[in-house]
Amino acid sequence: MHSEHPDDTQHLNHKLNLETARIHWHELQTHFARGMVIWVAAELDLVNIAHLIATDNSAAIALLMHEGKLAPVSTAQAQQFWQHNTALWAVVVAPWVLVQSIEIAH
Repeated sequence: MHSEHPDDTQHLNHKLNLETARIHWHELQTHFARGMVIWVAAELDLVNIAHLIATDNSAAIALLMHEGKLAPVSTAQAQQFWQHNTALWAVVVAPWVLVQSIEIAH
């Protein structure tokens, strides 16, 4: 883990925000087939998680994985997403594509 200058952090967060978009599951199939799609729990901030991965914060990533809040998309999840062509939030942190459910406020 390394420390970042605040301006670098802001720039990276801005870049990740701009690159975050809604996408339907069918468009992610090739990435899933290569094992490159990572599920981010709904209670987490997708951009913050992308930042952790982009800056190689392995301790924080390992903790989130241990807690079950960050994991490769399972075959069962993928099948469900495929059936409904689920829309998800996504951001690329090469080679990974991070995805998260789109929560609808009531």
